[in-house]
Amino acid sequence: QIQLAESGGGSVQSGGSLRLSCHLSGDTSGSLCVGWYRQVPGKNREAVAVINNNDRTNYTDSVKGRFSITRHSAENTVDLQMNNLKPEDTAIYTCAAGMSCLNWAQTWNYILWGQGTQVTVSS
Repeated sequence: QIQLAESGGGSVQSGGSLRLSCHLSGDTSGSLCVGWYRQVPGKNREAVAVINNNDRTNYTDSVKGRFSITRHSAENTVDLQMNNLKPEDTAIYTCAAGMSCLNWAQTWNYILWGQGTQVTVSS
């Protein structure tokens, strides 16, 4: 059974950087679509970035040019490098895995979810 575990959250000042990691354990076979979501209390979960099994990526408009998602197959991890962070990036970030990235911005695209990690950006 595949499990997801996030790490790397924390608190930074505006303009700072953080790197989140999503570790996939179990029989991943390197073929999963892996995405990062974020959620603020009282708001819907928002798709942030995704990477497919061919390392093609997509990003939500608000993070383009600041965030970068990469897959490290040897370590079974998918990282989200977040630069030039803004207070509005504050959220709980969760990684998710699905069989396809066709509908990457939809939560129902994913069959597995991690527990989430808090990212706080102060002004």
